Amino acid sequence: MKKKKLARLLMAAVTATLLAGCGSGPAGNSETGGTASGEGGVKEFTAFFAVPGVEINDGNEVQEIIAEKTGVKVKETWLTGQTPEEAIGTIIAGGEYPDFIEGAAGMPQLYDAGALVALDDYIEKYPNIKEFFTEQEWDSLRQEDGHIYWIPQFTNIYGEEKACEHNDEAFWIQTRVLKWADYPEIKTLDQYFDLIEKYYEANPTMEDGTENIPYTILCEDWRYFCLENAPQFLDGYPNDGSCIVDPQTLKVIDYNTTETAVEYFKKLNEEYKKGIVDRESFTQTYDEYIAKLSSGRVLGMIDQWWDFAFNAGDAIKSAGLDQQGCSYVPLPITIDENIQNQWHNSGGVVNAGTGLAVSISCEDVEGALKFVNDLLDQDIHNLRFWGVEGTDYQADDQGVFSRTEEMRTKCADTAYKASHLCPYSYFPQYIGTNRDGINAMSPAGQPGEFYDALKNDVKECFDAYGVQTYVEMLGTSEAPGAWYPMWSYSNSLTTETDGGMAWTKIGEVKHEYLPKVVMAENFDQAWEEYMGKYNECKPEDFLSEMQAELDRRMELAAKYQ
Repeated sequence: MKKKKLARLLMAAVTATLLAGCGSGPAGNSETGGTASGEGGVKEFTAFFAVPGVEINDGNEVQEIIAEKTGVKVKETWLTGQTPEEAIGTIIAGGEYPDFIEGAAGMPQLYDAGALVALDDYIEKYPNIKEFFTEQEWDSLRQEDGHIYWIPQFTNIYGEEKACEHNDEAFWIQTRVLKWADYPEIKTLDQYFDLIEKYYEANPTMEDGTENIPYTILCEDWRYFCLENAPQFLDGYPNDGSCIVDPQTLKVIDYNTTETAVEYFKKLNEEYKKGIVDRESFTQTYDEYIAKLSSGRVLGMIDQWWDFAFNAGDAIKSAGLDQQGCSYVPLPITIDENIQNQWHNSGGVVNAGTGLAVSISCEDVEGALKFVNDLLDQDIHNLRFWGVEGTDYQADDQGVFSRTEEMRTKCADTAYKASHLCPYSYFPQYIGTNRDGINAMSPAGQPGEFYDALKNDVKECFDAYGVQTYVEMLGTSEAPGAWYPMWSYSNSLTTETDGGMAWTKIGEVKHEYLPKVVMAENFDQAWEEYMGKYNECKPEDFLSEMQAELDRRMELAAKYQ
């Protein structure tokens, strides 16, 4: 550990010396992207994001407008056919990096390799970047060598919070199921599955005779959170991801071993035996899962909104399946009706474990960061997320933004998005209120526009429950404490520490044994076997490391009170 830390410090010093000679001087020419000038003197940078994404077309219209205004264009590429760690490992082995990089789970590899530029000396130069976080939040991003290397891009609220979508995890159910039951209040796990069972018994097929799938579970690779982390929510805690934090004692709790965890997996086991849980749950790929949801066959599942809504949701609408009530809405499920759910919390989240970074291959670091700064200007931000005024949205006499039905249809079209819209979606961005004090930072946060754009079956459902947004279906809890979220730390753990080794082993054991628990003939026996293997991972080492991080975060917060 000491040798690696020394290597990083030496690399940071060498990088700083090299970059001091670059400054904001003339653009260079580099096969790795650098800042070679394109047509009209526009600087061209490269970016790689270690997450799946969709590339836009060359000549994209909004990208060209942004290039005219900022003098910069970025060629974005995305993860395909590899895990983030594999992709980042390949890039590191090659020794040449894109100008911008977001490593996701591979961020620790980039840091250990000394591949990233320390941003400390640059942040003060760019007011929009400086404003993006508070001093406390910037300090929370410092790595063990004391420097800041990346900028988390998401869930940063400007002004008043405007939340219509629930972009996070929930138990989802199709509107047709709720409508069939005359829109009942569903608040517990038992009530949820009871409704699905009854609907499936009465409606085993869709209108065209296709067999319905009552409940499916996504378990592939890192997405197995759809199976394993529900106990924290069922007990009324927010999404710390890898553990529960008791807000009164500020102690870390293992949600894998609680009574609720046992009850939850026993329920899945019972539903599997009844034929309610999809038999292909533990072997299906992500693509197969999305195809099932897109077909309208799946009545319910647990998932993050961002993980399915922007592909399966669009497919359901394109196929007209929303007319059959195949759209999904979230329900405020807990293990007991007396527990207040925390599926949706107010406030932003700083994911300190990853973010947008500038690599040591970038020949114009100041030009790169100036572009990030420019992307946060309000007029550029509007272009990224609303599009072109008069083409993609309109403003009334009071300055309120909205879209016509034709505009909404175009902006949801895959071909139109590729040729026209350019959100630079993995660069820093705001949610919340536009600097004009009137509008939301994006259509998804604009209450009137959001409701008008809803599919008819969702509108009917919301009207029945007396709400207008997905968030209102769940209710909003206060922002959690200064420790939140703990997953931003556990996501960065490596096997170099005892806690990181335990965390890795725990993941492997859960991947192997939780499907067995759900499918077991004898649940109690299968659970006992699972717990035996789980305890062999030394979860106490992981929990101890998480507790130390929680204490550190609380101490940091206390400095700014």
